[in-house]
Amino acid sequence: MSIKLYGYWRSTASYRVRIALNLKGVEYDYVPVHLVNNGGEQHSSEYSQLNPAHLVPTLVDDDEDIILNQSLAIIEYLDERYESEYRLIPEHRTERARVRALAQDIACDIQPIGNLRVLNALKGNFEASQDDVAKWAAHWITLGFDGIEKRLQTQAGKFCFDFDVTLADICLVPQVYNAQRFNVDMSRYPLISKIAKNCNEIDAFKNAMPENQVDAN
Repeated sequence: MSIKLYGYWRSTASYRVRIALNLKGVEYDYVPVHLVNNGGEQHSSEYSQLNPAHLVPTLVDDDEDIILNQSLAIIEYLDERYESEYRLIPEHRTERARVRALAQDIACDIQPIGNLRVLNALKGNFEASQDDVAKWAAHWITLGFDGIEKRLQTQAGKFCFDFDVTLADICLVPQVYNAQRFNVDMSRYPLISKIAKNCNEIDAFKNAMPENQVDAN
């Protein structure tokens, strides 16, 4: 199989790429990279050759002789490489810009502040307790969702942008999963909650859920 995805079951960024692969109908080999066991397999010499940043996911496409990191870049690559009923990035420039903006609200402004290495640094370098870490993550998700909920009031339909699944939905659903992990009050976000529910009724989203991965533990 030409496509390999290196990822971790609970990684938000890996979750995004799994959704995209499923929506595009791409068969792939999944290679688990455990971010906690054995000191973090992302730091192994073998994986570091693929991704010197020691992060997941990494996509390898042998047919195109390309190795890609960064979930948003991977998803755009898949959208352009594979035809399917789902067009994840709209063709019209204004719609394309809006979708990318909402996706980046999540992938650039919310998720990085609460990823594993940041949370570990809070505990290891600043003596934060596990409760402090959870409050930190919930704070930044809440702040980000406050803005996103307002934006969705002017553009949402069944999904973030009317009735088409896009990159924005692919980014939103894993962030909702994170919000639930950190006990964010989702009753504050009826539109976000509705969109996540609608997405999770699609098999491509269901099959990408962390608990449905072979390395889930």
